Amino acid sequence: MKASAFVYPWDVVGDPAAPDRIAALGVEQVTLAAAYHSTRALTPRHPRHRVVTAEHAAVLYPPDDRWRDRALRPHPAGDWAPGDAYGTAADALARAGLEVHSWVVLAHNSRLGAEHPDTSVVNAYGDRYPWAPCIAQPATRAYLVGLAAEAAVRPGARGTELESLGWYGLQHLHAHDKTGGVALGEAGTYLMALCFCPACRTGYGEQGADPDELAAAVRDALEPLWRGTARDEGWAGVEKLLGPARTAATRAWRDGTARTLQESAVRAVRAAAPDGFQVLLHADPVTHHVGANPGVDPAHVLSVADGVVVPCAGGPGLLAPFAAQGREGAVLAANLGVVSGMGGSPGTLGVDMARARGLGATEIRLYHAGLASDADLDAVREALAAR
Repeated sequence: MKASAFVYPWDVVGDPAAPDRIAALGVEQVTLAAAYHSTRALTPRHPRHRVVTAEHAAVLYPPDDRWRDRALRPHPAGDWAPGDAYGTAADALARAGLEVHSWVVLAHNSRLGAEHPDTSVVNAYGDRYPWAPCIAQPATRAYLVGLAAEAAVRPGARGTELESLGWYGLQHLHAHDKTGGVALGEAGTYLMALCFCPACRTGYGEQGADPDELAAAVRDALEPLWRGTARDEGWAGVEKLLGPARTAATRAWRDGTARTLQESAVRAVRAAAPDGFQVLLHADPVTHHVGANPGVDPAHVLSVADGVVVPCAGGPGLLAPFAAQGREGAVLAANLGVVSGMGGSPGTLGVDMARARGLGATEIRLYHAGLASDADLDAVREALAAR
């Protein structure tokens, strides 16, 4: 089973030993960040630094002239990844015998929301989520499709993995995040993710739902949650709180919006890519889920992309709906955490790989070769050697 490790350019640039160290883990591939959100990351083995602070969402290469006259455009990184950091890292990793695929984060961008507030998701209370671009807005969609095509098809890349290609919500793990005081549950998470920007209000109307009445219904539905009296009834709770008709209207608008964006982005990547270029989406088979692994319809996404990368931190069960489609040749990559300090379990990697394979996984992804300790990497090396 093919294995790939996630890597940042700053894990490699300036550390001549990094490519061979990553190759020695036993992985055949690296998934290298080309466009990424703001973050603060450890680099436990780098000879020049131990902490990297990426101050804003950025592309980790020089963007080209396609953005010159466009209001929405990507920003190059600052001193945390200057110049063509992606290209420098990719070349070094390829020389170590590793196949390089790009890693592109799309609808998760705080700088975009700060500079262009009208692009953000707006909840039923009127609060904006600057980290979450609304994927229904035409200008935002055009930006995301253009970014996907440019950031994915970097020189030497054999494929790409597109993250956050769908709806984002309240969850962000924002700097000094203080949103965990009330457990949202399945219903609250969905209701707080519903967008009421002008484009989405129009969209709900097209589905037969009055947007003002819908926003009021969402606020009413959330009130027990703020009082601490709500029970988490899962998705059934959404339908119970909003009513079947309103719930169906939101799903029809949001699901259709996400599907057409995914189709457009994959089509743009393929138009820019050489033959044989692999396109995968980070995805969750529960269609109303939001975030870095947005909810998708498994049959639809496997008809659009070459496969999916599926989060398996809570176990490999999310693989099954994709495997049930039986699409020959589709890549089903189980994303397994191997950073102990971030909840990963490198010590059980062998068992976890076997379980994932039993549920249909064809490949694995290891999060994250740059963030893991030496002890974590030793456990990864041992597990991969025993495949």
